[in-house]
Amino acid sequence: MVKMFPEGSRSSFLDLVCSGLSLQAAAGAVGASGMTGTNWWRQSGGMDFRAPRSGGGLADPFVDGGQDGDRALTLDERGMIQFGLRTGHSFGQMAKEIGRNKTVIWREVKRNTSADGVYYASVAHTRAHQNRRRPKGFKLGANDALCYLIGVWMDDGWSPKLISKMLAYYFADDQTMQVSHETIYHALYVQTRGNLRANLNQNLSLKRKQRVNPATRRASSSPYKEAFTISDRPAEVEDRAVPGHWEGDLIIGTDGYSAIGTLVERTTRYTILLHLPDGHSADEVATAMIREMKLLPSHLLQTVTWDRGTELAEYRRIQTALDLSLYFCNPHSPWQRGTNENTNRLLRFWFEKGSDLSGHTAQDLRRVASILNNRPRPTLGLETPKHHLTQLLTAA
Repeated sequence: MVKMFPEGSRSSFLDLVCSGLSLQAAAGAVGASGMTGTNWWRQSGGMDFRAPRSGGGLADPFVDGGQDGDRALTLDERGMIQFGLRTGHSFGQMAKEIGRNKTVIWREVKRNTSADGVYYASVAHTRAHQNRRRPKGFKLGANDALCYLIGVWMDDGWSPKLISKMLAYYFADDQTMQVSHETIYHALYVQTRGNLRANLNQNLSLKRKQRVNPATRRASSSPYKEAFTISDRPAEVEDRAVPGHWEGDLIIGTDGYSAIGTLVERTTRYTILLHLPDGHSADEVATAMIREMKLLPSHLLQTVTWDRGTELAEYRRIQTALDLSLYFCNPHSPWQRGTNENTNRLLRFWFEKGSDLSGHTAQDLRRVASILNNRPRPTLGLETPKHHLTQLLTAA
């Protein structure tokens, strides 16, 4: 028969453990057995103890030192989050009561909800305190059981990534027996890090003597390693005083295959749409760009700024055909093409997110571009991009 405990027993038990009591003492205080307390802790806490077998408390219990103006959440604030979740408050309501942005509340709940699916303020506060600790303890430094299991699986030819996934599967309720594949690699290639056997890296399929940095491997295979970056772009591009500097991107359809290319001139906001009926490979995008931009006068072909998508891997061909310079944004930095991002947002009126873009013909794209280029823009003093471009062409 399963013993039923009063509501709040587990939460009280976790509060006591996080304050420094041993599992045995905290379980006895709420009327539970040591085994029940151990199971509760594995499901909800999972942090290390000084000496678990001798009944010691947490290795590094929290000290509530949060003060006004401190970026870190205090224990009181986490207690308010716990209460708000129990009573059905939204993240926005809790944020208003605590005086924090609701994104902070959402991240806190996502990061520190325990394995049993419940948020406990004391556990979250202790975990956050230990995660801020410097220098950090190494997870494979004192866990002999975890090191032994990793060694057994590696002897059977398992990769660190597979081992990490299977640890998470078999020990879903015990965070002390979970580790990332990067931590395993680090222990294999950096001696004195952890208790793994010194020669265990020979069980890896590639048998490298040194680890290849994943970031270095990605950079070496990038088609843009010799291309100009946005930091190389001329200063005149920033102030928009000189026309002929363009920003480009793709709008991708819901199928991941259909796409429309967008090019926007920074000074006039004049927009060109690229018809890509057969996909958006590097060859198809380059062909479309050259076809459309060759219709422009040479003084309006100065530079193009694009992101690092593989669709522009044939940038050298584009530069040669159009006699212009191509610059690439930093990774994950769409704001560096702000004009293009804003234009794409306007274009979603005709090309909705989640829609199939393959049904739009070249004539459809010319019609939409014409509508957009004849639309008054506040940034141009309510002039239209077409009128602004015509003025520049007339002056030239």
